[in-house]
Amino acid sequence: MRILLNDRPGHPFQVQFSRQLAARGHIVQHCYGEFFQSPRGNLQKTADDPPNLEIIGIKLNKPFAKYAFFKRIFQEITYSQLLINQIQSFQPDLVIFANTPSEAMWFVYRSLRHSGIRFLFWVQDMYGVAINKILSKRLSVVGRLVGKLYMAIDRYLLQKSDQIVLITQDFQPLLDSWGIERAKTHVIPNWATLTDLPVGPKNNPWAQTHTLADKFCFLYSGTLGMKHNPELLLKLAITFQDDPTARVVVISEGLGADWLAEQQAALGVANLILLPYQPFEDLAHVLATADVLIAILEPDAGVFSVPSKVLSYLCAQRPLLLAVPPENLAAKIVMEQEAGLVVPPDDTAAFIQQADHLRHHSHVRDKLGKNGRNYAEAHFNIEMITEQFEAIIQKTSRAT
Repeated sequence: MRILLNDRPGHPFQVQFSRQLAARGHIVQHCYGEFFQSPRGNLQKTADDPPNLEIIGIKLNKPFAKYAFFKRIFQEITYSQLLINQIQSFQPDLVIFANTPSEAMWFVYRSLRHSGIRFLFWVQDMYGVAINKILSKRLSVVGRLVGKLYMAIDRYLLQKSDQIVLITQDFQPLLDSWGIERAKTHVIPNWATLTDLPVGPKNNPWAQTHTLADKFCFLYSGTLGMKHNPELLLKLAITFQDDPTARVVVISEGLGADWLAEQQAALGVANLILLPYQPFEDLAHVLATADVLIAILEPDAGVFSVPSKVLSYLCAQRPLLLAVPPENLAAKIVMEQEAGLVVPPDDTAAFIQQADHLRHHSHVRDKLGKNGRNYAEAHFNIEMITEQFEAIIQKTSRAT
């Protein structure tokens, strides 16, 4: 089949999946947004890639206004038209949407609904639910109206999709309440690119470059947006600023990273190390530099936003410290596998207490880290995952 997979952030495991589809004989075009700030996977063609794989970066002519709501709407319209043009040029049998905002998907669906192209909605986040919660707090009545509009768009997209892949069973009750057909709904949990993330030594070239090889590192790598509270990372650094060997390393860009930089300058928190997103080829060394890996998520995110960074963390054989809602899939995995410690996102005291516990108990860190790696090795088999997807892809082909 001719398959176009659109993953706007350019995440590692989605492009790994596109490579696997191409290796199995499909003609694959993998699209991502060059303009979008996010940790990225290997988005360059390699000597090992088959000729039937193409990787396309979609560009905007202005910086993306991620946090300016109305400017962003107009840019989403531009982005959707560029994506429509790309789809029409490639003429795929199937389009797979992953991490594509609702409004952009809506324009694509409306434009191409009579084209004979099949659509698979790979649901990474319940976007409308998140928008509804965020805007209801910030804009009250208007926010609730906008949030309900986005939820209606999501419902429309799910109804019109030929097949749906959810990353967690926790999304299913909402789809049931919206009347989405169960027969076209499937659950395939996300994964991390295990083969690219071997267990590595703390003393590695990246750690040496950043003078962290002999430091105890609490490390956060990933997005810091509206669903995250960077103040937890600042308070962690302040707590350990009298510990001469402790560092809090934050690898991010955008709103939260800018706020941390301002606070660092104002308060003189020298042990807070702020870095931009690192190249994907350095990720294994970055994670190996950590002694504790951190993920945070606001209470409102609930079950509908699953931080994929946690899955990469599990590969590193390092303990995790999560400040996320306990009902979130990431929290469930970490707790069930005993791969780290989980606290409520609004309990700063518990977060600091558990960080201190991990700082001073190496045997606990070792045990948690090994448990996480064992889980990754048992669940992140890309061949088996691709087979699951191919079975669903064949259903779209038969429905044509």
